[in-house]
Amino acid sequence: MNSAVFLDRDGVINEVLTNRVKFVNQPKDFYFLPGVPEAIKQLNRYFDFIFVVTNQGGVGLGFMKESQLIQIHEHMVKELAKFGAIIHDVAFCPHKPKAGCECRKPGSKMLIDLSRKYHVNLENSYMVGDTDTDIQAGKKAGTKTFFLGENDPLADAVFPDLLSASQWIIQDVQAHLK
Repeated sequence: MNSAVFLDRDGVINEVLTNRVKFVNQPKDFYFLPGVPEAIKQLNRYFDFIFVVTNQGGVGLGFMKESQLIQIHEHMVKELAKFGAIIHDVAFCPHKPKAGCECRKPGSKMLIDLSRKYHVNLENSYMVGDTDTDIQAGKKAGTKTFFLGENDPLADAVFPDLLSASQWIIQDVQAHLK
């Protein structure tokens, strides 16, 4: 079975609610957070797959069309590839925040669907997010969970950014290989 790292998008990979950008509704609004391409490139060396799993209620609320969201994700993947960093697949929930769908985090459907599609062992995988719903989704799916920010009591570990989290994840993987 394969291993994977599941990454939330907004606040983990790219800026959101910053001085430069409020929401990412088109590719020109997409700015990587510091160290993200390097972190993903490092994770690519140790994991079979790197996935993005993201709630994108702006589609359901009418702020953008699903085709625009797909263009943003294509832009993200293409820009990361310039650094040698690979995202293997992107799953998103386009529904309104209170639609009650199964795919929206804290539900684990996006992670489970990707794990089935790519034959991923969730127990040997990691979920990295910046909200409690990301951590809950990872826990429900059976991954180890890493919170980016100040504190999350449910998370297995807390880090300030993806680069520092990725370094710890790699050390954890190496420890289990010995």
